[in-house]
Amino acid sequence: MTTTLSPGFAKDLLDPDGVAIIQQLQARGHESYFVGGSVRDLLLQRRPKDFDIATDARPEELKRIFGRRCRIIGRRFRLVHLHVGSSIFEIATFRGLPSDQEVATDDSGFVVRANTFGTAFEDAKSRDFTVNALYYDPVAHLVIDHVGGLVDVERKVLRTIGDA
Repeated sequence: MTTTLSPGFAKDLLDPDGVAIIQQLQARGHESYFVGGSVRDLLLQRRPKDFDIATDARPEELKRIFGRRCRIIGRRFRLVHLHVGSSIFEIATFRGLPSDQEVATDDSGFVVRANTFGTAFEDAKSRDFTVNALYYDPVAHLVIDHVGGLVDVERKVLRTIGDA
């Protein structure tokens, strides 16, 4: 069950560069949100130390949009580091469900690639804890919760998604 709510935190806790990145992605037709610990911290009225972004844009698309400021990193799951001034924003493409991952391993069995992309709902299901699977759209000013993280933040409970 997906829940959305208009949160009561102060907008001055948001990083304006992060908001601008999301606005730019949304203007190009991409679903894009702040995700993870920054959303949890905002709901707890704390200033986040960083703002990670999740989107349906693929790493190569992000590189085309942001150019030289953008660096694709990672082997197991490709991420993008976007440099804005002295800040670095980590941008991840929505992952598919863990059960749907096309996994490639090396000779020792180490996972070297797991790049099956998916939807925001599937991405939420692939995260570690419910409180880290919350999405915030700063343009619409909405928190999106696919896994019960809002209740867990309110109760100050840390709950895993799936089997621990």
